[in-house]
Amino acid sequence: MDEPNGRLIQTLIDARKHHCFPPDVRVGAPELIEKVLALLFPHFAERLDCSAVGVRSEVAVVEAILTRSLNTLAHRYPGVSPDLPQRFMEQLPELYTWLRQDADAIFEADPAARSVDEVILTYPGFYAIAIYRMAHALHQLGFPLLPRLLTELAHQRTGVDIHPGATIGRRFVIDHGTGVVIGETTVIGNGVKIYQGVTLGALQVQKALADKKRHPTIEDDVVVYANATILGGSTVVGRGSVIAGNAFITHSIPPESVVTRRSEVRHRQGDAEFDELEYHI
Repeated sequence: MDEPNGRLIQTLIDARKHHCFPPDVRVGAPELIEKVLALLFPHFAERLDCSAVGVRSEVAVVEAILTRSLNTLAHRYPGVSPDLPQRFMEQLPELYTWLRQDADAIFEADPAARSVDEVILTYPGFYAIAIYRMAHALHQLGFPLLPRLLTELAHQRTGVDIHPGATIGRRFVIDHGTGVVIGETTVIGNGVKIYQGVTLGALQVQKALADKKRHPTIEDDVVVYANATILGGSTVVGRGSVIAGNAFITHSIPPESVVTRRSEVRHRQGDAEFDELEYHI
């Protein structure tokens, strides 16, 4: 007599032998987020140890998590350098500096924020940026798989979806955050502010374009309001521009422009504004 569900069971066994990733990698991702944030910001720590011995111990824990994850993946990615965990740890001081600047920028941009500590502890935008910066550093080092797991956890927890390959400058602000999507080849300058529902995406979704720049460039000091959509690898939003809520943009925008919901572009010069061009997209 055949075993009940025998065919299904054998199919799953064969698939697991050839395709499954060890669960340690998935388990290590939330643990890494927790330990790195607690190391950099006491706001996330279960207990506060101000001694050198305690801090060294926390540093060692973070490096051990990375080493364990890398060792778990080593047989699938044999060319990965074993010194990646140490190289990531060397970047943490700079990552901390950038995140402090992000937190300060969010505080300065939001009248509802009462302190920088409040931003760090409670703002989903800061939380998503912190995980992105961690994942981006690992992505730049060539650490396999883990960066995507990190940013997907941020996506699940905050509604903010940032690919770890995106390039984002200093003093980045995400206000509210829910529904924000930032694609892999997006380039964002310094001092940029974006609001909920913003999409920085590709104009065409084709596998053949995987190695091409598919997502827009947002230059310094741009503000993109809620639910705006900006698409295309050749699309550049010029420095100091303001993109109104619900705008839909697939062409480059000159610096110091204001794009309305109807995609009318106005040029700013001092206190005066005048029509420069109008896009019908």
